[in-house]
Amino acid sequence: MSLPISVILLTLNSSATLRPCLDSLRAFAEVVALDNGSTDDTLAILAAYDNVKVYQHPFIGFGALRNLAIGHATYDWILGVDSDEMVSSELCQEIASLALDPQVVYAVPRLNHYQNQPLRGWGWRPDRVIRLFCRRTTGYQDEQVHESVAIPRGVTIGQLKAYLLHYPFNNPGDIIDKMQRYSSLFAAQHRHTGKSATPAKAFSRLFTTFLTDYLLHGYIRDGYGGLLLSVGNAAGAFFKYCKLYEMNRP
Repeated sequence: MSLPISVILLTLNSSATLRPCLDSLRAFAEVVALDNGSTDDTLAILAAYDNVKVYQHPFIGFGALRNLAIGHATYDWILGVDSDEMVSSELCQEIASLALDPQVVYAVPRLNHYQNQPLRGWGWRPDRVIRLFCRRTTGYQDEQVHESVAIPRGVTIGQLKAYLLHYPFNNPGDIIDKMQRYSSLFAAQHRHTGKSATPAKAFSRLFTTFLTDYLLHGYIRDGYGGLLLSVGNAAGAFFKYCKLYEMNRP
């Protein structure tokens, strides 16, 4: 019997990781896929799965898109999954065993990988993300990037134990592409908020982010992959403040 949960999935040229993601979601009654204009094989892959419902909408921010996808869901319980993630069989079993409480949002530990190798740095473990919740209780905050589930007063956070598997980067190009996109979204999100951005602040964030990730967060333990990710995060921090600085200039 399928789990009466609607999985929310956003896609954009996601063909490289989409099949393993969807294979891991076969136990769920419904996957609501909201595509943002893919030009690769993403739509064809989605169409091959019986439990997937496909919708299309231009990009309006990650938070708004996820809430839009929730509006298409059949079930009240929502599981948010990214197209480069896989629900492990252990996590699927753990979710199936839950006595779901609408006054609880559930956080899952995410095991991140670079080139299919798990990352050991402390900044990557435990990477806990709230992904399972009742839509009658809450939803996503309206954020352009790094969207999060709102936690209303009186709602508690339940901690699941089994891993959500995450495969965000397979090569340096993946890191650069994400850095470019997310730094632009950050700048657009904060353009009219009064958030300060100067060249000096951008330069400072470049070094502090690298040192924090590589040394304090332990990315050094992950060798070459940890170095790449630390540099990528530092470059992202630098460019997001450069882009915001230029947007704020008269």
